[in-house]
Amino acid sequence: MKQERDELITIEGIHYDTGNPVRIQIVDGFIESIIETECTKNEKFNLFVAPGLIDNQINGYAGVDFSGSNLSADDVIEATKSIWREGVTTFLPTLLTNSHENLIKNFKILKKAIGKDEMLRESVAGFHLEGPYISPEEGYRGCHPVQHIRKPSIKEFQEYQKASGGRIIQITLAPEIEGAIEFIRLCTHDGIVVALGHTNASAGQINQAVENGARLSTHLGNGCANFIHRHKNPIWPQLANDRLTTSVIADGQHLLPEEIRVFYKVKGPENIILTSDVIYLAGMGPGRYTFLESEVILTEEGMLFNSKLNCLAGASFPLKKGVETMMNFTGCSLTNAINMASGNVARIYGLNDRGKLAPGKRADIILFEKERNELKVIKTFLKGELVYQA
Repeated sequence: MKQERDELITIEGIHYDTGNPVRIQIVDGFIESIIETECTKNEKFNLFVAPGLIDNQINGYAGVDFSGSNLSADDVIEATKSIWREGVTTFLPTLLTNSHENLIKNFKILKKAIGKDEMLRESVAGFHLEGPYISPEEGYRGCHPVQHIRKPSIKEFQEYQKASGGRIIQITLAPEIEGAIEFIRLCTHDGIVVALGHTNASAGQINQAVENGARLSTHLGNGCANFIHRHKNPIWPQLANDRLTTSVIADGQHLLPEEIRVFYKVKGPENIILTSDVIYLAGMGPGRYTFLESEVILTEEGMLFNSKLNCLAGASFPLKKGVETMMNFTGCSLTNAINMASGNVARIYGLNDRGKLAPGKRADIILFEKERNELKVIKTFLKGELVYQA
């Protein structure tokens, strides 16, 4: 990378889509041009360039729990620096089912953090609220604390929106809960992305939710009971509805290879987004910890397990793991895998200035080495500024 007096920044690498070496020129944080170049004949060149990854569910990172009782604005800023190391340039800090007081307090803290740090403000597209309006049934609620699960309330949600500074752009809920359909309709009218998750809804309830604006399935195949009816369960109708985009935790632990292959074949590469669902234990060592008021075990393999509830407790792997896994499990191209973690996500949230390498787009860019299907992030640029270098 070189920076000249006229604020021109140049990045070179192999284009993730075309496979050709390119030179990208950036001015004032936006891509000005992309020019194909030639490598020298004997040069071993293994540095790929792609749009920054976009993660719609980060519950915490590197010891910082966004739903925790001791969250601070400085914690959020520090966690974001660790997130950039993994190639994620845009993300949605996610708050999970909790007490009313905790949600108000932590939305205010997230808002304060954004006001305090300009680069964090550029990185956070908005906030995601997963719960508390989800199924209270065992299995379907996952590890969300049942004592805080409740019926949807527009009045309560407006309080959260006020605390966040109007930055909640996604909510995940169960459409079968009393009052959920009207709540979905009102949120959709206000431009909020409504996702279905932690639900035991019937096909009729799921389709009714879609008719009223729901557009996303949150980590489909998870947030589900271990034993379900083979025909009448919430997975089939979500897969069958073409108006629902499926989000997938492709960390190699939440879903089996054949499940991911089926989801990919049914929805196609344009109608799937990858999500990490990481919690604060991402980047930490194996051991016993507390998450959402329960003990969880982080194994040597990176699995997070709540033995009391017999379920997974979020994830420990960053979004790039999902990119790798999708290529390994489905045989899809690097192009499609990156798009599922970037361009497709940008489209869902109307982030028209990012998610692609093209003139006029924001220069949210990652440089990475690729060995087979493993990616090693070398540099991360956020709006043309280098925020991480290996």
